[in-house]
Amino acid sequence: MRLFTLALLAGASLWPATGALSADILLRSPDGSIVWTLEGGTRDRPARYRIDRRGEAVIAPSPLGLEFTDGRRTGDMNERIVSRRSEDREIRPVAGKTSLARDRFNEMVVSLGGTGTPYELVVRAYDDGVAFRYRLAPGPAPVSLRDEQTGFYLPADDQCWGLNVGRTTSSHEGEFDPFRASQARATHLYDPGLLCRAAGGRTSLLFAEADLDRYAGLYFRGRRDGGLGFDASLSPLPGDPRTAVTVPAGQPLVSAWRVVLMADRAGDLIASDTLANLNPAPDGDWRWVRPGKAAWDWWSGPYFPGQPTRPMNQADLTRLVDFAGTSGFSYMLVDEGWALRSGVGGSAPADTDITATQPGLDLPALVAHGAARNVGIMLWLQWSQLDHRMDEALDQYVRWGVKGIKVDFMDRNDQEMVAFYHRLIAAAAKRHLLVDLHGAYLPTGLFRTYPNFITQEGVMGAEYNKWSTRVTAAHNVSLAYTRLVLGPMDYTPGGFRNRTPAEFRITNSPPEVQTTRGQALAMFVVYDSPLQMVADSPDVYQGAPEFQFVKDVPTSWDETRFLDGDIGSHVVLARRKGDVWYVGAMTNGEGRTVSIPLSFLKAGSYTVSTWQDGAKPTAVVSGSRPMRAGDSLQLTLAPSGGAVATIRPAGS
Repeated sequence: MRLFTLALLAGASLWPATGALSADILLRSPDGSIVWTLEGGTRDRPARYRIDRRGEAVIAPSPLGLEFTDGRRTGDMNERIVSRRSEDREIRPVAGKTSLARDRFNEMVVSLGGTGTPYELVVRAYDDGVAFRYRLAPGPAPVSLRDEQTGFYLPADDQCWGLNVGRTTSSHEGEFDPFRASQARATHLYDPGLLCRAAGGRTSLLFAEADLDRYAGLYFRGRRDGGLGFDASLSPLPGDPRTAVTVPAGQPLVSAWRVVLMADRAGDLIASDTLANLNPAPDGDWRWVRPGKAAWDWWSGPYFPGQPTRPMNQADLTRLVDFAGTSGFSYMLVDEGWALRSGVGGSAPADTDITATQPGLDLPALVAHGAARNVGIMLWLQWSQLDHRMDEALDQYVRWGVKGIKVDFMDRNDQEMVAFYHRLIAAAAKRHLLVDLHGAYLPTGLFRTYPNFITQEGVMGAEYNKWSTRVTAAHNVSLAYTRLVLGPMDYTPGGFRNRTPAEFRITNSPPEVQTTRGQALAMFVVYDSPLQMVADSPDVYQGAPEFQFVKDVPTSWDETRFLDGDIGSHVVLARRKGDVWYVGAMTNGEGRTVSIPLSFLKAGSYTVSTWQDGAKPTAVVSGSRPMRAGDSLQLTLAPSGGAVATIRPAGS
């Protein structure tokens, strides 16, 4: 793990020697639209901040500070500005939703002391939000932190959408349900990706965290005092509910960033790069990171027509590698069951050997078979087994020629688990292995620091179709405005056994989905994942002309734009790769026609190809016609449906 630095403090004393400032301290975004205010201090209350956007109060005066395990707090005010600076630079991500990100902000460091434990507050104001974090200087004794005093108080009874996980041990898989701020309770635990719409209707806010390292993961509780808004809540250490963070003597305590993203429309936040930009830059040469699509053996059973579902075997895995090769996919993921004496359902038997295979499986042979078809092999792992033998196991996978790993069932975000993430991803990066984390806490931008951390779960995705009716079209749409804003999302799309909700049956193998074929296609555009699973079995794609779109659609993009929609109804996104635009549209349980102005295109003529819902869930109507920039594209979406389009310069 990297070391933190307090270099910004050079030339300034760490803590103030004089009394508090009586005036408010303001920090404005570069465009002036957002104002973060630290209120003038008093001796009888914690520090407080507020946020205004375009003259509208969006965060009411809210507390700041830390609470230590021994009962100490960062108490009353005694503030002094340590430094101010501005930054405006371009960042070129290795993979993801853009190939060029702008990182523009104004920053302020404020020293806060008084009679409580002194600390520093680092604040950054962007044009699309505000981020702040706490820093404590290294001391001669260890530090134990129980929780934060941070609040996110709302000035009115905002409409919100959140995933209430209910407890700190969670796979973070569920619905982002609507609720009023007044309905939030201190017993609720909302994940990052919590979305609210200011009562005035002019601002959507999304609450998140970024650059989580050597700290505990964040939840949002309803306020303990019963007011409107949320209190921060840290995930405690296993077995110690009174302690969330421990820091050894001689090391600084640096919290993750607390982030409030803001925009006119919730959908405008989908293209935001701020959460990623708040993380340290990658170090080294990452050209070996190869985005792409993957065939997968687990979701469909594996299922092949004319035979029952059967235990993992070399023949079936070879057939899936062949399918990946003929489809132009970069990978084939071998999921649970390959390791010697494997468990099932995420169990971790003590005698499982993750450096050897089940009898009858030959991974080196499978790797060689894939290499001849330009298909890399990835392996599934249970996290605790890997934790005990990390270096030994990863070295074995490199000897086998494996390209990446999928690690599952962590289901925690405490400080110890956060450390495991960093240790694992760094160890995999040294060996040029990709990492996909399942049973994972929500993204905090770590994929920027380690581009081999290519995707992750932390989402109620397609797997839930195998045992529930919870994956509705409305849920799928809501993910675009909540979970997707945080980072790549391994939803595992591609279900082609499409049914109406009334016809849908819960079937483990082969599973069905209660959304249309058009929505299945749209997920490959709307859901950002540089490693994108194609979840269904090869037979269901045979004879489906629209599968060509799945084969052709990129998984890493040059530009992303939100075009239309709202969390309660539909979403329309456009993503560009080179000079070709891909449009994806998804609707909830209601059918609709969307009209999309093509004003985002450069002037000129284009060929627009479309795939839209037909008369039944599995039907797709395709077509192509010339259009010009400034025209409007009409897409028809069936109930629980979707559509896609490609827009190419004429003649290309």
